[in-house]
Amino acid sequence: MFGFLKKNPAPDAGTAADPLGEPTPPNDSAAAALSWRQRLKAGLARTRAQFGGKLKSLFARGKVDDELLEELETLLLTSDVGLDATQHLLYHLKMRAKRDRIDTPEGIQHALSETMYELLLPLEEPLDVRTHRPFIIMLAGVNGAGKTTSIGKLAKHYQAQGLSVLLAAGDTFRAAAREQLQTWGERNNVTVVAQQSGDPAAVIFDAIAAAKARQIDIVLADTAGRLPTQLHLMDEIAKVRRVIQKAEASGPHETLLVLDATFGQNAVQQVMAFDKAINVSGLVLTKLDGSAKGGVVAAIARQCPKPIRFIGVGEGIDDLRPFRVRDFVDALFE
Repeated sequence: MFGFLKKNPAPDAGTAADPLGEPTPPNDSAAAALSWRQRLKAGLARTRAQFGGKLKSLFARGKVDDELLEELETLLLTSDVGLDATQHLLYHLKMRAKRDRIDTPEGIQHALSETMYELLLPLEEPLDVRTHRPFIIMLAGVNGAGKTTSIGKLAKHYQAQGLSVLLAAGDTFRAAAREQLQTWGERNNVTVVAQQSGDPAAVIFDAIAAAKARQIDIVLADTAGRLPTQLHLMDEIAKVRRVIQKAEASGPHETLLVLDATFGQNAVQQVMAFDKAINVSGLVLTKLDGSAKGGVVAAIARQCPKPIRFIGVGEGIDDLRPFRVRDFVDALFE
């Protein structure tokens, strides 16, 4: 039988809540933004130490010559920027240096950061969830990428905007995933549709029907983790997508792939494989705080440019936020 957890009213728009679901007073928006930039900078500390921290000594000579470009190439590659993105960045840095006659360490670093900003800017595309009701978001990813935790955080994110949320426990293979999702639902007063076992597509189909009946704004549909090499499981998740389309012809309205930043270049291969199976429309990049491989964002921009909807830099309820390129690049280079 399907199980439902009672949904209570969502918090007022602009009201934050702690992980236990207790509301806290609204924060001043400027202070909140500053706090997020500080957390982002702290979260990118490992990547910055690997990448940004070494740039100062590299740029000390104050000119963009072949020696600098060669050393910078090595640095970018070891930061998981990838060959394609590295060549792109080096070419445009060289062009900027020649055009603007850059001859100071500060000028070189600024030129590289602006080149990185321009490369990543197309990935900044905020998700508009008000185009459909319910707005159906299907989440996928490999085991351990942080899907279920991300769903809980996304639920709180949208609740803070005054939107109602329903969770579909589509990972019917792992009991811990279902229980974890139900815990998020209990803590945050969010309806959860779950089943002890069975067809994940059926669970999500039922969840969409429930959302329509209850006039819910957003459905967050969890799916079981799987590797792209597990072809039968990739076929299964493609089936889940087809069943969603039967429940709602216009859905899913967003297909999010959750990526673990610690995977580095392997994340690029995951995007390509999942995109082939389920038409990925956006990305959630988690665990940036536990990795020195944040440069993979540049690789994604060149090799499989999908919008990065959210990034995560910690375990806290507020440590998953919409991706903002300027904040990301500033935290990388400061």
